[in-house]
Amino acid sequence: MSPMNTFTIGGMTATCNLSAFSLQEASCAYVLIVTAVYWVSEAVPLGAAALIPAFLYPLFGVMKSSEVAAEYFKNTTLLLMGVICVAASVEKWNLHKRIALRMVMMAGAKPGMFMAQGFRSVLTPRAAQILVLSPQLSEPDLSTKYRYQSRHDHMVCKCLSLSISYAATIGGLTTIIGTSTSLIFLEHFNNHYPNAEVVNFGTWFLFSFPISLIMLVLTWFWMHWLFLGCNFKETCSVSKKKKTKREEMSEKRIQEEYKKLGNVSYPEMVTGFLFILMTLLWFTREPGFVPGWSSFFEKKGYRTDATVSVFLGFLLFLIPAKKPCFGKREKGKARASPDINALDPIITWKDFQKTMPWEIVVLVGGGYALAAGCKTSGLSTWIGRQMLSLSSLPYWAVTLLACILVSLVTEFVSNPATITIFLPILCSMSETLLINPLYTLIPVTMCISFAVMLPVGNPPNAIVFSYGHCQIKDMVKAGLGVNLIGLAVVMVAINTWGIRLFQLNTFPEWAAVSNITSQI
Repeated sequence: MSPMNTFTIGGMTATCNLSAFSLQEASCAYVLIVTAVYWVSEAVPLGAAALIPAFLYPLFGVMKSSEVAAEYFKNTTLLLMGVICVAASVEKWNLHKRIALRMVMMAGAKPGMFMAQGFRSVLTPRAAQILVLSPQLSEPDLSTKYRYQSRHDHMVCKCLSLSISYAATIGGLTTIIGTSTSLIFLEHFNNHYPNAEVVNFGTWFLFSFPISLIMLVLTWFWMHWLFLGCNFKETCSVSKKKKTKREEMSEKRIQEEYKKLGNVSYPEMVTGFLFILMTLLWFTREPGFVPGWSSFFEKKGYRTDATVSVFLGFLLFLIPAKKPCFGKREKGKARASPDINALDPIITWKDFQKTMPWEIVVLVGGGYALAAGCKTSGLSTWIGRQMLSLSSLPYWAVTLLACILVSLVTEFVSNPATITIFLPILCSMSETLLINPLYTLIPVTMCISFAVMLPVGNPPNAIVFSYGHCQIKDMVKAGLGVNLIGLAVVMVAINTWGIRLFQLNTFPEWAAVSNITSQI
């Protein structure tokens, strides 16, 4: 977008009628509108637009500059940095590629890629995951006569490419670190409700893992029916019938890719061990049903999931990439790779920099700053009062409407920008209607991730679309079904095991305290 259009957008927002607010509320509303317009239009990079509150809030007297600056670096930022250290090591040493190809070889190329992609989405960035499987999405030789021998071949390519993209999105829901939207939700929730000790890695996993599993199965059946018809028995068959030439070529290609990786290296073993250890420490910190390891310390609340991820991520900068040899080398023992210096760590700062999404960090910080300004100025209280008209609706209907709204918006606006705009509004609405905030926030957070109908929805969609196997109409048809599946599964989950897990049938004390504080 040209600079002239950028200034035009800024001028249009200046004409907004804010006469219904007090001076401080109007100032905060103006900053919120300006930032939202730049996010939606993408006239400037999302990270740059997130810096708007840093200079407009102090200029308008909404918050002090030091107070705004403190909002840009939170506990979740440290959590993300630690996780990215592990993710950088996973990608550098191709551990994710080894696991994915091994799963495909074990399960078969048909459902195997789909399930493997969902599994790998737990930790590594979704765009990187798609790129890892990109050789399998392409034909072995695009110039050969085997490309699209029949309409069925073309449908298989469409089904497989879109399915892998959707599996990356669905698998990312499993953990609190799987998507940027869940990370933004976690930090906003902990910042807005500091007394709530409800959502952590363990509780999120217990809630979202069944959702991801159910969605993976239903989405696979939906994609198969849409592109390949109802012959599920033939696709899932494990009988030893004669394979087609194309299937033999696919299996051979996957086996060749796996052989290129060689034997499991020392850095891969260390990275895998630290990843498993990090997951176990997250689960056992405060599992809920039994005392966790954090209870061994005298002071409570000092240790979070970020403590674990940063510590283990730091170790990757210390542990050498070449296995230490104590004593003489045994005869016949394999030598380490000559490309690795004896003093090189498993990851370097450059490796970390390549993987670290700094734009997301600044974007998340801008969202926290906007939320803090809304609370300080009283704008969040005003927004909450406007939501009283929804009090006649049942709680599930309010949540359903919110999920449908964000599902539509996020197809055209980036996921981080969408959730950053809606979180403060939904918190105020929940407090005003005396709904447990988690009853609305968790489903909305998940539905925002279902931006699967257009290439611009998320990076995996764009990467898959670039291979040319599918058209926009294919993505819209398939994505609409995935959206409806996701909406239905999430609504069922939040009204069944979600109520029991998060105690959603009552308005919690920590939300009532926050509501009183914001009104004061």
